[in-house]
Amino acid sequence: MLEVRGLHAGYGRVPVLHGIDLTVRPGEIVLVLGPNGAGKSTLLRSICGFIRPTQGSVRLDGDDVTGLAPEAITRRGMRLVLDGHRVFPELSVRDNIRLGAAFRGGRPDFEEMAAPALEMFPILREKLLSPARDLSGGQQQMLALAQAFVAQPKVLLCDEPSLGIAQALIPPILEFLRRWAARGTAVVIVEQQIDSALAVADRAVILERGEIRLSGAAEELKRDARVHAIYLGLDETEE
Repeated sequence: MLEVRGLHAGYGRVPVLHGIDLTVRPGEIVLVLGPNGAGKSTLLRSICGFIRPTQGSVRLDGDDVTGLAPEAITRRGMRLVLDGHRVFPELSVRDNIRLGAAFRGGRPDFEEMAAPALEMFPILREKLLSPARDLSGGQQQMLALAQAFVAQPKVLLCDEPSLGIAQALIPPILEFLRRWAARGTAVVIVEQQIDSALAVADRAVILERGEIRLSGAAEELKRDARVHAIYLGLDETEE
């Protein structure tokens, strides 16, 4: 569903990514891990068009979308949920979710499409008429995910869904992403909560200095000491 080959990207003349290869199948969750500054968020922004790659390609469901504008890539079925709980604060919870339906033509069955998200996040159902600004940070993250869910993307890119929210809210958010993938969506998650995210992922890649240092099944990487060594800034001789 998503195929990234030889991707190079950066900011101006400052290179960040150096030849990234990444494939995500329908229904699969791939976790992107790495220390601060490794290039994780740059990778997501390059895939969805916010940063123009300098080399390489991005294919979505077989179509080459390299270099297209973000809105064009969105129309083809990719959705990026950014960190920081980015919703429209003055709009109600219901209207924020309706915006997701607009990305797929505003079909009238959006209530039915939103049902799985509202069942997973019942607090949103309770606050459908409240402005989004009245939600906590964690609830706003749930709302951003519900809005993306209603858009029914083929590929979901999720940048640090646990950032800045209460620890107790992290498991339901990750579980929602797991159930979402089970419906056939290809999901890429950037996350700092290593153990929690590996528990829901199928595969993981570890970025360091803009390159993939490790990749493999999530279960295998849970037991790989090199994962934590990379986060601590140790080289392989110091593990």
